Amino acid sequence: MRDFLTPLLLALAAILLDRLLGEPKRFHPLVGFGRLADLVERTLRRGAPGHPLGNRLRGLIAWSILVAPPVLLAAMWAHPLVDLLLLTFALGARSLAEHAQAVAAPLAAGDLPAARQAVGQIVTRETALLDEAGVAKAAVESVLENGLDAVFGALFWFFLAGGAGALLFRLANTLDAMWGHRDERRRHFGWAAARLDDLLGLVPARLTALTYALLGSTRTALACWLKQARQWPSPNAGPVMAAGLGALKVGAGGTARYAGRDESRPALGCGPAPKSTDIRRAQALITRGVWLWLAVFAIWSFFRA
Repeated sequence: MRDFLTPLLLALAAILLDRLLGEPKRFHPLVGFGRLADLVERTLRRGAPGHPLGNRLRGLIAWSILVAPPVLLAAMWAHPLVDLLLLTFALGARSLAEHAQAVAAPLAAGDLPAARQAVGQIVTRETALLDEAGVAKAAVESVLENGLDAVFGALFWFFLAGGAGALLFRLANTLDAMWGHRDERRRHFGWAAARLDDLLGLVPARLTALTYALLGSTRTALACWLKQARQWPSPNAGPVMAAGLGALKVGAGGTARYAGRDESRPALGCGPAPKSTDIRRAQALITRGVWLWLAVFAIWSFFRA
């Protein structure tokens, strides 16, 4: 019974701690990790983008240097308190909710400039010229996608491999955010970070998509997932966003501007363009999903024990 209760109680405690404390405003560990990642990149990368094979291997070595030691140490020092701290560190549910609210509130109040500025904090597209629907669409897409990155991916790997698993997912996801974009400088160097993040997110992304479907308009969500996900460039973001938008019965995708260029992206979801209220609905989908995951994990652990 103790083995059954311990991981469940740790997950519940970490979720409550994240909700109570959020991410640290000062001395965030990921800030130091990011600086170290920049140093490792400057040391190892050759050229921009450089040789395709050489920089891919260097990127893989850099990823291993940054991720393997802390994850191995976490596995060696496995202890309930360590696992609790690592999962709390890996979760970003409160931060995601705060960013979502920072967009939804001014958008609902008609303050479009403030909403544009707030959504620019969570998306990479250009936001200065977005209209109300464009801001809401960008925010809803980001909230749904980050439900995987900031919440469900960390929970999945914690349930599978304890605190070390949650740490592995968070660090890999951070390096993908830093190196995985296909810009000219990191097109080859970031290849390993992007592919490894895709691999680690493969199962939790489908479980996240299923969670959205079960807690929203299930039939629409499943139909959008099956028809649209494969058209999206990311193998994990596609199912998550298609199912999430379908669950909310809103549509997104289409043209977005990145670094001065318009990029046409496949349509996702089904229904009208999102509004400010849909940002809160997307966030509520994630919150309900967390409690569903805890309930499922409790039942699964009980019968396994």
